[in-house]
Amino acid sequence: MLEQLIEYDKALFLFLNNLGSNTWDSLWLVITNKFSFIPLYAILLFLIFKKLGLKGLLLMVLVVVLMVTFTDQITNVFKRGFERLRPCRQEGVMEYMRFIAVRCGKYGFFSGHSSNTMAAAIFAGLLLKPYYKNLIYILVFWSIVVAYSRIYVGVHYPLDIICGMLFGVFSGFIFYKFAKYILKRVSIS
Repeated sequence: MLEQLIEYDKALFLFLNNLGSNTWDSLWLVITNKFSFIPLYAILLFLIFKKLGLKGLLLMVLVVVLMVTFTDQITNVFKRGFERLRPCRQEGVMEYMRFIAVRCGKYGFFSGHSSNTMAAAIFAGLLLKPYYKNLIYILVFWSIVVAYSRIYVGVHYPLDIICGMLFGVFSGFIFYKFAKYILKRVSIS
């Protein structure tokens, strides 16, 4: 059963990855670059500052640092624990795929880009939902696009992405609850 699932995952990866074209490669390389979204993060920080003030912003920055550290470290535990080769290192896959990423790490299960962006989307979306009702949908869509970019550039299978996003939802929600607890305990006015 697991072997069949992995074969389906490889087949779906090859299908999705080979949909790419030279025309769109540059765009997807920008999307997959973790520094491309610094302006988005700056806007989210500004919105948090606008609604929670400087003290609230500083507390939320601390919570976000803890969340990203947690998400990154758990991602690394899974990568080292499962040791699933990335498609760009997998014989029988790498010969048939388009590889446009800058580099190819060794292990890919699960995707750190997917888990971190989804955690950020859920955390910020829930935190700001009382003020910006639809922001969470925009952020989740952004996270899905970033996750897909990892397939496009050739460094993750779809299951790496799906599991990463699911873990990101969990992480973002847990740290949102933690943030709400802190905000209740500390006067931010």
